[in-house]
Amino acid sequence: MRNESASIKNNSEKGAGRAPMIVVGALLILLLGAGGSWLWLSKSRAATGEKQPAAASADVKELMHLESFVVNLADPPGDCFLRAGIDLGLGRPIEGRGEKAGALPTAQVRDVVLRVLTTYHSADLLAPTGKERLKAEMLKSLQAALPKLEVREVYFTDFLVQR
Repeated sequence: MRNESASIKNNSEKGAGRAPMIVVGALLILLLGAGGSWLWLSKSRAATGEKQPAAASADVKELMHLESFVVNLADPPGDCFLRAGIDLGLGRPIEGRGEKAGALPTAQVRDVVLRVLTTYHSADLLAPTGKERLKAEMLKSLQAALPKLEVREVYFTDFLVQR
């Protein structure tokens, strides 16, 4: 009987040593599958001519970060909100970092952005082209109100619509 229990112990110890190898093998297979899928999808996008994300405009010399905006949208009940993080691509470098950074017209920029954001309805922003229309209108308004700032691009860094 002793021999049988000793052989059972040896077999269970051998099986316990295989468990980490099985887990590592499964993880390796998952990683290879994910990598292959990514490669296949990126090649199929290139073959179908799908647009890749556009790089930053060549005219942008500097980014101006704005603190996040939380606004009521123009929906009738008044209980729809938008939280948006926005960076602006400027056509000129920002002069005077640090102490002179206060010379930037941040208050005027925020005022223009708020005026544009609050004219939109939640359905407009959730539509496929809604964000692009908002960007275009915001860019046009900023360029008209603050031409010396030379705003070239509007980038959303955060965008959440709550209904």
